[in-house]
Amino acid sequence: MQLRYSFRLSPTPGQRTALAQAFGCARVVYNDAIAAREAARAEGRKAPSMAELSATLITQAKRTPQRAWLGEVSAVVLQQSLRDVGAAYSAFFASLKGERKGPKIGPPAFKSRKDNRQSIRFTKNARWKITDKGRLALPGVGEVPVRWSRTLPSTPSSVTVIKDAAGRYFASFVIETDPTADLRAAPDTEGLPAIGIDLGLKHFAVLSDGTKIASPGSCAGRRSSSSAPSANCPASRRDRRTGPRPA
Repeated sequence: MQLRYSFRLSPTPGQRTALAQAFGCARVVYNDAIAAREAARAEGRKAPSMAELSATLITQAKRTPQRAWLGEVSAVVLQQSLRDVGAAYSAFFASLKGERKGPKIGPPAFKSRKDNRQSIRFTKNARWKITDKGRLALPGVGEVPVRWSRTLPSTPSSVTVIKDAAGRYFASFVIETDPTADLRAAPDTEGLPAIGIDLGLKHFAVLSDGTKIASPGSCAGRRSSSSAPSANCPASRRDRRTGPRPA
């Protein structure tokens, strides 16, 4: 089983430039792979294999003046773009055959530099790491500061760097877990009484033993009627209407 943990990144201006270059190179390889597969389909040829695409669109392309800049980013990032194209076509064909759950999906589309979301993926082969100072060291980018909000339970198998529409950067780590080992590590609940949970509006949950759990995003229970409003619990609409009225 795979678990994902996402954390905010705070890249420096120079690191943002390096990430933009990596995003662009990954996008070009992705689009070139779609173009190659569509050209083969139009000509009635068999779709090129992953190895053929890698040799043509990455290895040989780096030797040309038009694509020489592909050599300035991690080759693993470019390889992962090819894998993403393969996965997208597999999902498309599975959808056509009715083998994929959910709504029908269309064929892979070309990516644009104006897309709201951009991402690149680093696997273990890319030799990325988390430094002793808690920074994310990425090949060709440097040691990027991470805003850690929790501790990773184990060593991640890969990390995806994402830039969203608001220009924020995130690192999404994939943790491989063993369900059998997780079950063995879980506390023994044999002999403990069962407790029912009732989800509500005023309280997040009420347990069958009477314990009440307040809603994390609610001000109910955190501020009495006599307390002053705070930044986290602003005054209600009724509170804002009270006070002197204009003459």
